[in-house]
Amino acid sequence: MTSLSPVKLSTKRKVARRIARVAHINGQHPLRTSVPNGFVDYAARIRRGGRVFYFNFGLAVEMGLIPGDYPHVIDAALEQMLLETFSLVIINEYDLLHGLKVDLRDVKANKYMATRYLQLQHPSRKGHTSGDGRSIWNGVHQGRNGTWDVSSCGTGATRLSPACAQQNKFFQTGDDKVSYGCGLAEVEDGISAAVMSEIFYHSGISTERTLAIIEFDDGTSINVRAGKNLLRPAHFFHHVKQNDFVGLQQAVDYYIERQVSNGEWPRKANRRARYQHFLQRIATDFARASALFESEYIFCWMDWDGDNILTDGGVIDYGSVRQFGLFHHEYRYDDVERMSTTITEQKTKAKYIVQTFAQIVDYLLTGRKKNIKHFVKDPVLTVFDRVFLAAKDERILYKLGLPPEVAHELMKKRRNFALVQKFRSLCSYFEEAKTQRGPYEVSDGINWDAIFCLRDMLRELPQHWLATKRDYQPEEFVAVMRSTYAQDADVTITRGRRAKIAEFQATYQELVQRAADHAGCTPLRLLRQIAKRAAIINRYERVTGDALIWIAKKLARGAKTISSGERHRLIEDFVIAQVTNPEFQTKIARLRCRRNGVHPELYESMLKIVREHREGI
Repeated sequence: MTSLSPVKLSTKRKVARRIARVAHINGQHPLRTSVPNGFVDYAARIRRGGRVFYFNFGLAVEMGLIPGDYPHVIDAALEQMLLETFSLVIINEYDLLHGLKVDLRDVKANKYMATRYLQLQHPSRKGHTSGDGRSIWNGVHQGRNGTWDVSSCGTGATRLSPACAQQNKFFQTGDDKVSYGCGLAEVEDGISAAVMSEIFYHSGISTERTLAIIEFDDGTSINVRAGKNLLRPAHFFHHVKQNDFVGLQQAVDYYIERQVSNGEWPRKANRRARYQHFLQRIATDFARASALFESEYIFCWMDWDGDNILTDGGVIDYGSVRQFGLFHHEYRYDDVERMSTTITEQKTKAKYIVQTFAQIVDYLLTGRKKNIKHFVKDPVLTVFDRVFLAAKDERILYKLGLPPEVAHELMKKRRNFALVQKFRSLCSYFEEAKTQRGPYEVSDGINWDAIFCLRDMLRELPQHWLATKRDYQPEEFVAVMRSTYAQDADVTITRGRRAKIAEFQATYQELVQRAADHAGCTPLRLLRQIAKRAAIINRYERVTGDALIWIAKKLARGAKTISSGERHRLIEDFVIAQVTNPEFQTKIARLRCRRNGVHPELYESMLKIVREHREGI
């Protein structure tokens, strides 16, 4: 056996030290002691045969897991560390009942939590049996910019899965007869979540993010997620339903302390002030989130249980999350036993979640739980409504292409509010128009197709005015906005539609004029800025949920022929191209020169998929 030279040994040790922080994520988590009845504990063992398909180097640097100069390549040392830390499967109740034999060397020293929370899929509507059905919390990482939660999906079937509750028995991990209840995840789902969450994050949308994807030969995967606070409203709601005052107080106090210690919230002097601030922030966050989802056509299936959303209104669990190309406001996801909410119903569900938190805070301050109906007119719901409308106005000015500072100045004057709301109403008129075909079944639910693409008009109109100095004729206007779903009968130019087209363009021009006055420039100069920004914000090739399904399949297949470094550059380049934020694109252009693309044929095929599905769900 040849010995390593001193130089090689030194290098190896240096690399090991640089990535050793990953191994500190080992099941230990402050939630254990803060909310002792909020989880089920599981021993876990290493699941062999995995490969690291994806590692989010940017997120790992941000968390402080790896240094900023670490090469974006999954080398042998990093892969081994990731597999030893995250390639886990729990030893569940089925395993114990059937005497599963395991290699004790593979069993991890610490146990891992499957957290309890409310879920409407369960027979018990009080959260006695529900929570993480195929996930565990790996632990926390203390970085320079705060504390991060890390969890993994696909680590085995827990007793908190809907299948276990519905059939009143434990399931073997991997039992393919129970679908979700099998406890495993799929690599294509992991890829979709990784790509979409990065696009959302860089677009300024609060979300959990994918840290790593570990794939196996059978197409399953372990998808590792991270966020600064991964608690959902459902983590509080099951305590409310069970009248568990102590557990509720523990969960709320834990959440507030994490937000404060991470620098997200200020520290308040007394208990009442802490809880009131907690409530106000939730109302504001959920109002903004629901306005953002509606404006950006993001389907997130919010419901009364507070399960499919983070407590700050961030996106979580991308299995049912979609970004639509058009305002398909009649789409519903079919979850076998129930149909989901629609995009427009998300606001009502978000408001009900805030109402439940009003109940929670009152319960904590008085010691007596009042009926949820008592809070239907709580003042915090007025805050929600006010913030929601303001956020909707803010988003329409953003989509129009106004620079943020100009939009801010415009909305400082109350006399402009009515004009902005009038323009938003005109946008809704076109967005909400549906085909005469009516609702029909799609692959995962039902839909009723939209016939106009507002984004196309907001992108093309300023360019048209700059080039021609005139309005669109009604026929031209409809041709620009018409979607591929529309039949001729759907886009007939009636007297009412002709009037709306004229009113839309006149209102747009008046907005530009007023904004130019506030900016101290000519409308023509401002229109040039708007045209550049609107081309990015309303880009033609904008990824949808449908497109992402096919892109994930292509990446899963194509990844077998390219190196890990090339795979990560390909994903990174695609994400960057899909971020419709002008400030982000300007920053990226400054930070790096445009590099040669990796596997241009594969990249172009991904863009082709985006183009083909740009109007879908």
